[in-house]
Amino acid sequence: MKLVVLGLSLSSSWGNGHATTYRALLSGMAERGHEVLFLERSKPWYADHRDLADPDFCRLEYYDSVGELERWRAEVSGADAVMVGSYVPDGPAVGDWVLHHAHGATCFYDIDTPVTLAQLERGRCEFLRIDQIARYDVYFSFTGGPVLDRIERDFGAQRARPLHCSADVARYRKVNVPQRWDLSYLGTYSADRQPTLERLLLETARMRPDRRFAVAGAQYPSSIDWPDNVERLEHVAPRDHPAFYSASRFTLNVTRADMIAAGWSPSIRLFEAGACSTAVISDRWPGIEDILTPGQAILLADSANDVLAALDADPEPLGRAAHVRIVQEHSGTARARQLERDLRDVAYHSQQRQSERLIAQ
Repeated sequence: MKLVVLGLSLSSSWGNGHATTYRALLSGMAERGHEVLFLERSKPWYADHRDLADPDFCRLEYYDSVGELERWRAEVSGADAVMVGSYVPDGPAVGDWVLHHAHGATCFYDIDTPVTLAQLERGRCEFLRIDQIARYDVYFSFTGGPVLDRIERDFGAQRARPLHCSADVARYRKVNVPQRWDLSYLGTYSADRQPTLERLLLETARMRPDRRFAVAGAQYPSSIDWPDNVERLEHVAPRDHPAFYSASRFTLNVTRADMIAAGWSPSIRLFEAGACSTAVISDRWPGIEDILTPGQAILLADSANDVLAALDADPEPLGRAAHVRIVQEHSGTARARQLERDLRDVAYHSQQRQSERLIAQ
């Protein structure tokens, strides 16, 4: 299969969760023998922080404007499938160009589904127009569950399919490093995640000054009062994520408010940490039990006291159980198999429609 992807970023994980999501999925596609071209809009903030400029699983090219996409018109036209991602700069214009030139299956991959739908309802979505949704053959959604029916019913998608994040288990695995922290958190600052981070990690750290904590990620305001036993790391490159997780007895998963409300929206950090056999403590949201079994492969917490109780548990069995589940169901290869099935389903129904039209003529 020849697949062309136009996404926010593949080269840089700075301040976004898209890059590592695409890396896991496209690594899985390459492993299964598919040919992938990724087209990334060149932006200074990503160009200055590229941590994967030359991927070994796909061809990566950069463009400066929508008009410059003409350089790849033949490849888009000849591809078996073309995927446009959420938050692509000038997304509506990019989508129109793809929908005009692509002859294979066309799909939209929404890695921010609850945010996207809320913006569409307010008429303020900068990367997707409502009228484009029905023109894509399939709407792949980071979020599963009931929201898929809503995308078809209320927004007119021909078909909506879940495509959760995943972990590249060839790159994310436990490494032999000394344990430095009892509880860590890896994630860019987000205003709607911060209250949960305050409640579950910072409050816990203040209650237990003898424990060691870490928060890694960019864009945190200088006004935050970090306890003395919380180590701050401005950025951890993806190549260093396995060592970061392996140095943590437990790591914390914190979900954005829109994702909690929608449910069925697992963060990529959940999968990457589990792939490294690191025990995860998570906030609570609908559908989490479909991803990892609470009490067996993950622990849930609503308060600092819940986190304190979790930290007294043995992390090893939790980490092992999470690792097994992720390798089996949530690896990049598993997601690639799922993407293959859905794209073949699109192709089958497209051929059926063409045959029916020919018979009718």
